[in-house]
Amino acid sequence: MTWLPEGFTHPARADLPTGHHLRPIREADVALDYPAVMGSRERLWAKYGAAWGWPPATMSYEADRADLARHAAEIAAQETFNYAVLDAGETELLGCVYVDPPDEPSPPGTDAVSSWWVVDQAVGTDLERALDTFVPRWLADVWGFGSVHYSP
Repeated sequence: MTWLPEGFTHPARADLPTGHHLRPIREADVALDYPAVMGSRERLWAKYGAAWGWPPATMSYEADRADLARHAAEIAAQETFNYAVLDAGETELLGCVYVDPPDEPSPPGTDAVSSWWVVDQAVGTDLERALDTFVPRWLADVWGFGSVHYSP
């Protein structure tokens, strides 16, 4: 992909200071992802609904599984990235971090577009604050992005 440097390999894991970590999402994560998304659906719709039409109120477990399979294929192809925010034992998905190529509304010179969310019960917590600090630094230091558009 032209938006990533030649030979770039996306990170397989990133540890957060809270004891949580990020790793690329998988289709097999549906049992953790579905309750996280649907349990925070109204807030997620307010953030992503206009731009992505996600998550729809009628999203089924199987539709979520298909969405995660698509994300996994995009990650493998290094087209776009969705990282799950997980507890140490990977028994709970607490949010996601998206890293995407620049899109049409991005300002000129943008290297990537990124956003992230946490489940409703993690809003205002150390985890959310850690992500707010960690993600921009991670995208600069590990991914090598000089200009990231944070959207939507």
